[in-house]
Amino acid sequence: PAQAGRATMTHTFKTVAGALILLLLGAGHSLAGESAALQTCASCHDLKGPAPVIAEKARARKGPDLFYAGIKYREEWLAKWLQNPIRIRPAGYKYWEHIKPQAAGPDQVDSATLEPHVKLSADEAKAAASELMKLKANEGAVKKTALTPDEIDGFMAEMNFDKFSGCLACHQIEPGYGGVTGPEVYTVGERLQPDFVYSYLKSPQAFDPKGWMPDKQLGENNLQTLSKFMIGLVKEAK
Repeated sequence: PAQAGRATMTHTFKTVAGALILLLLGAGHSLAGESAALQTCASCHDLKGPAPVIAEKARARKGPDLFYAGIKYREEWLAKWLQNPIRIRPAGYKYWEHIKPQAAGPDQVDSATLEPHVKLSADEAKAAASELMKLKANEGAVKKTALTPDEIDGFMAEMNFDKFSGCLACHQIEPGYGGVTGPEVYTVGERLQPDFVYSYLKSPQAFDPKGWMPDKQLGENNLQTLSKFMIGLVKEAK
């Protein structure tokens, strides 16, 4: 009888404990609420920061940091892209893992080694985009209304991008034309906020101390020219 009583008590305790755990989990999910939309993102992206300052840790990242997504991206673009992710970086974030060795000529991407980005439903994408726009670390590094209304010389701007500043070595200004190790720039105008484009070109390490983007020490004229050139490419694509 004593053993039967203890067994009954043990069973009762396990039942109550199990119910309590489920209750807590349910409460946690409920409290998470809006942030639950970012759970998929968190598996590959840092949503909290700060950016790593040690090269080894930077190299270990699976994808770009998103803890300053709210000062970087346009919400409309995020919601649209998350439903149909089209690769922004031709060779992936860790480009060195996806480049085929070449004796000569431009880098070739081994597409078979690249994994597709997760697709979200329309509702999921909208919720995730809304939450990402709340992440605004490094906001102080962004110069507000940085770009002047002055127009640029398109020909000289492209020459600057392609040759003088050497940007074409890493970035594509149209599909298939340019480097593959960095993100393409022909969607910058609809993808990124103008003030971020300018501020990032001015000081890439202010956002990512160990990022791949070099600090070109650009003067004001070049900052204006290159920012406006990239932002304007989206109009040419259309």
